[in-house]
Amino acid sequence: MKRTIKPLVTVFAVFALALVLAACGGSQQTSESAESTTDEATGTDTTSTTTDATTTGSGDSYKIGVIQLVEHDALDAANKGFVDALDASGISYEIDQQNAQGDQTACQTIASKLVGDQDNLILAIATPAAQAVAGATTEIPIVGTAITDFADSGLVDSNDAPGGNVTGSSDLTPVADQIKMLHTVLPDAKTVGILFCTAEANSELQATMAEDACKEQGIKSERYTASSSNEIQSVVESMIGKVDAIYVPTDNTMAASAALICSTAEENNIPVIAGEQGIYDAGALCTYTIDYYELGKLAGDMAVRILRDGEDPATMAIEYYPSDKLELLYNKELSEKYGIDSSAWESLGATA
Repeated sequence: MKRTIKPLVTVFAVFALALVLAACGGSQQTSESAESTTDEATGTDTTSTTTDATTTGSGDSYKIGVIQLVEHDALDAANKGFVDALDASGISYEIDQQNAQGDQTACQTIASKLVGDQDNLILAIATPAAQAVAGATTEIPIVGTAITDFADSGLVDSNDAPGGNVTGSSDLTPVADQIKMLHTVLPDAKTVGILFCTAEANSELQATMAEDACKEQGIKSERYTASSSNEIQSVVESMIGKVDAIYVPTDNTMAASAALICSTAEENNIPVIAGEQGIYDAGALCTYTIDYYELGKLAGDMAVRILRDGEDPATMAIEYYPSDKLELLYNKELSEKYGIDSSAWESLGATA
């Protein structure tokens, strides 16, 4: 009997293995789950999403952690572009999506979690998120995106030669050209209010750039700042009667409240010039903008080069959105409301 049973067991084992292999023959399998949790120390809700993506024949599988500062159109687009670049590369990966919901203390908690998970690479979306994770590890490669100036934020030694474990793609926008656009379409504007959040280092940098550009155009500028979203409405209301236009740079706190800013300004006949398209879409007059989806793809391509090709973040220069792909947009209805002649837009090459 024993001589009969052993061959039968072997046959069934081989047959079962064949079935398992046949079931795994698809080109890609994904499973996703999302969970919202509350950090007991801060009381802040954070969102976590885990996705498994497996591509047949792609070799090693990588663990990738993502820390995003807050949900708004620009950062969400950068996140999607990053993931799409990973998918297009054909690598196998498991991704853990974490969102701090705008709370910088939560960024620290999430950063510690991702480092503790021993991910192969971490994507940091927005400056505070990158600063949190860079402070938590010097070993795990970090790719940042939607960050204006990596060097100015203390994330790298220099933008040309990062020198550590951080690199990525910059969302530096043409601030001087945006102010020149403002002066062209609003030639009677004497004072511009520069609105930004003091908690974001790169917003301070852009504010200084905007002040310099205003001086070149012969326009007076005034800073108006908020340290959190709770202060934004009162700050915007304080600008009424004091400024002729509002400039909002690529500031995450302001972008998350862009609809409030734009509606309050419009009610009081104050044009808003946006640093990026998400703010423009919320009701601003115009913008000269980058594409955050494409910016995220740049970061995704860099991540693939690190994971699959073994490139060193220390020697990977910060990448920038191509200047020849910048897009100038304006709101025709608001333009008419503010009495702007169409020839002003035509001289800039804008599209409605």
